[in-house]
Amino acid sequence: MEEMVEIYRKYMPQVYNFLFSLCHDDHLSEELTQETFFQSLKSIDSFRGDCKIYVWLCSIAKHLWYKELKKKDREVVAEYVEETTCQKITENSAIQKMEVIELYKKLHLLEEPVREVMYLRLNGDFTFKEIGEIMGKDENWARVTFYRGKQRIRKESNHEM
Repeated sequence: MEEMVEIYRKYMPQVYNFLFSLCHDDHLSEELTQETFFQSLKSIDSFRGDCKIYVWLCSIAKHLWYKELKKKDREVVAEYVEETTCQKITENSAIQKMEVIELYKKLHLLEEPVREVMYLRLNGDFTFKEIGEIMGKDENWARVTFYRGKQRIRKESNHEM
């Protein structure tokens, strides 16, 4: 049990940041972080040790996030982002916000794992090395995947003009 307390202390902020990069909601990130550690406590005996504990925790967190998305009937991420980032809107910030919403709509249409890499990089401020670790790949894979996702979004943006 003391081991789990130490694991919680060490990895809770990272798991929270990972979840926040996916859902963009403080309250939901906190809730899912707690659920992640609860689930990890229940299944610690099944942890085989063939990956880092942080990667294992992030995979639990990711599955909980997907479960949450299904529960919310997978509404457009843009609506979710809009609700969680509401503030006083000036004309310039309204334009920027519309651009961000359009970006998230395009991100949402990307296939996995490209979408997840893009979210982790853009919202979670994770390095490519950290993203590779989370995804069970290497740093170069994360860098190339991000670049390809960026290229797809640019290509789609150019087609709209």
